[in-house]
Amino acid sequence: MTNQADTIRNAVKERYASAALAVTASTSSCCGPETGVGEGFGSELYAIDQTGDLPPAAVLASLGCGNPTALATLFPGQVVLDLGSGGGIDVFLSARRVGPTGKVYGLDMTPEMVDLARKNQVEAGIENAEFLLGTIESIPLQNQSVDVIISNCVINLAADKDVVLREAFRVLKPGGLFAISDVVLQRQLPEDLRGLMALWTGCIAGALVVDDYRDKLAAAGFVNAEIVPTLVHDRAAVERLAASIALPDGFDQERALGEYDGAVANAFIRAWRPE
Repeated sequence: MTNQADTIRNAVKERYASAALAVTASTSSCCGPETGVGEGFGSELYAIDQTGDLPPAAVLASLGCGNPTALATLFPGQVVLDLGSGGGIDVFLSARRVGPTGKVYGLDMTPEMVDLARKNQVEAGIENAEFLLGTIESIPLQNQSVDVIISNCVINLAADKDVVLREAFRVLKPGGLFAISDVVLQRQLPEDLRGLMALWTGCIAGALVVDDYRDKLAAAGFVNAEIVPTLVHDRAAVERLAASIALPDGFDQERALGEYDGAVANAFIRAWRPE
């Protein structure tokens, strides 16, 4: 029998596959502007001078909740890994910064997204990048092979965050930086509101409470963790999400809106593997 983690993973994969196909047709999906939680999600988080010369499909396929490339100070020659790389926007921006002596890997579990990213890479003419098909729970890279890990609104989608964070720690070099954008909770939500599959794939119900996130980072071995909310979602933002998903019959939407109001936030998260 398929367990909960597989159920969540398959649902996320299905939705992001649809997003990749929608982007190919010059539309946006999932956490993007049309069906996401509203302002603060998607490609509008990048400055035009960052994205102006990137393939349009790479920009449209930015379905995240932040700009992790603004978090990490990257240097020429570094090796960078993007967990859940989607259409490749953060890989391409990072590849510019690490230069021809560096390397950026993009890891995604959705074949349609990997195909889209590889096409975007050819169009962008970027040679110091490689897109891998796989899961963030089992990163296909060697131990201590990466200087910096970035990610954009992906880890919250994983059913087992402890495994993901241990894998991230494993592939980082000593002194390596974990610098991601993610959705977090500022307070705990009732269990029945966390379990809706549409909210899992919409980047909310799988989010961790800030203190729990910090504890899990420490348990994986990370030190000096910083979690800084950058945008708190109010009732109006959650109403837009509710309008975009199919809710169960009898669902108490008014109660849900009250619970979610101010509980959900985009955040920058940084932590280090000790030297």
